[in-house]
Amino acid sequence: MKIDFDGIQAFVVIAELGGFSKAAEHLHVTQTALTRRVQKLESYLGLRLLDRTTRYVELTPVGRDFLPQAKAIVSEMTLAVGRLKDMSKNARGSFTLACVPSMAAHALPAVIRRYAQAYPGNRIRIIDTSAFEVRDAVLHSQAELGIGVPTDRHPDLEEMQLLEEPLMFFCRDEHPLSKMKSVTWSDMREAELIVVSSMTATRVFMDYQLAKRGISLSGAYEVQHHATAVSLVAAGVGTAILPASTLEEGARPGVCRIPLTSPVVKRKVSLIKRKNATLSPAANAFFDLLKQSVSGERAKPS
Repeated sequence: MKIDFDGIQAFVVIAELGGFSKAAEHLHVTQTALTRRVQKLESYLGLRLLDRTTRYVELTPVGRDFLPQAKAIVSEMTLAVGRLKDMSKNARGSFTLACVPSMAAHALPAVIRRYAQAYPGNRIRIIDTSAFEVRDAVLHSQAELGIGVPTDRHPDLEEMQLLEEPLMFFCRDEHPLSKMKSVTWSDMREAELIVVSSMTATRVFMDYQLAKRGISLSGAYEVQHHATAVSLVAAGVGTAILPASTLEEGARPGVCRIPLTSPVVKRKVSLIKRKNATLSPAANAFFDLLKQSVSGERAKPS
């Protein structure tokens, strides 16, 4: 069923202002156009809503009965359109972001803080999960945007590199290697090494890069999340190889991070969205802010 909103709006304004002339002026249309709108609505309904002569306009009994409902329709539509215009103009609303935990816990909060200041009242739902699940969440429209480590390319997704960060060596400050300015992969003691699961994108990427150079590390402990590895390091259980963004220098008392060399291995972090998908105003504002933040970081002198 096609709802004739223009006709309903015309009927309501005529009833409220008491005539076609004032109603036409209020709606910025000619009286002829206004008359056509009402006639079209009445023809569709098969009912007369207004009795009109050259001297007066008055509602029919059916028109009087319909007027409260017609007012509600016009009011609800006006409010809904107003909300959409506000969303478009001021990026109001909410959106879902899928993100790998290491970025959600450390690098992302600063951007979210800026977003909250620029768009107070907006709501972000964050799905912190593995890189593979980040991709799937965006692919299946469970999230508008994703931040993760690049995995297999998908034809329906587009990726924009946000940053490239090195893997680093994490240990307690009393560890024999803690005073080193840098350590090499051959310095690792597998008997005390804490590694992330082989099912994570970071581990897959690291193993691939090391295998090209004939290096293999298995470790004595395996965890699912970077934060768990940091906690075990802090407790003195062992050492870990993790992305630099996992923990800022000095953020965890007693834990230090040291650059890894021979080779330097860097992981890429990308922003993911569906190809040709129109982002909601709230998500698009975040997308733009994130791009600005990355551009600003790249512009800083090294």
